[in-house]
Amino acid sequence: MGRISDTDRSRNEEAIRAAMDRLLRGELPPGGRCDLKTLAADAGVTRTGFYPKRDRDGSVREGPYQHLGDEFVRRLAAHREAGEAPDPRDAQIERLKAQNAELKDRVTERDATIEELTEFKKLALSRLAAQHDEITHLRSPQPSPEPLPPAKLATVPRTRTTAIGTCS
Repeated sequence: MGRISDTDRSRNEEAIRAAMDRLLRGELPPGGRCDLKTLAADAGVTRTGFYPKRDRDGSVREGPYQHLGDEFVRRLAAHREAGEAPDPRDAQIERLKAQNAELKDRVTERDATIEELTEFKKLALSRLAAQHDEITHLRSPQPSPEPLPPAKLATVPRTRTTAIGTCS
C-alpha cells in the first residue's frame, strides 16, 4: 500500500476524531459496537492503521493512527469508570452478568433448602412408619395369657375344732 499525503492523513484524522466523538456519545451505527473496528469503519479508514507496524528489518514503528486509537481506548475506559456506557450492549451485558450471579446464588440457596427438606421428609416418614407399627401392634387382639404353672402352696385347715377366746 502506498503512502498517503499529509492532507489525506489530516482529513482521515479529523474523520476519526469525529467518529470517535459520535461513538463515545452513544451514536452507534446499526450492528456496530463502541470499539476500534467500528471506529475505523465509521471514519472510513482501515483498522490496521490503529496498530503498530513491523518493518522488513524487524523494527517496530507506530501505526499512522495508533495515537488516536490509544486516545479512543483511554476515553472509553474513562467513560466506563465514570459509570457511563456509550454502548448499550455493554451495559446490558453487565446487567445480565449481575442478574446471572444473583440467580446462581438463589439456585444454590434453594438447592440447600431442598436437601434440608428431603432429609426432614425421610426422618418424618420413618417416624410415621414406626408410630403406625406401634399403633397396629397395640390394636391387634392380644392372645390370652398362658396359665401360670401351679405353685406349691400350703394348705389351711377349713374347720376349727376349738374356739379361741370368747365370741360374745
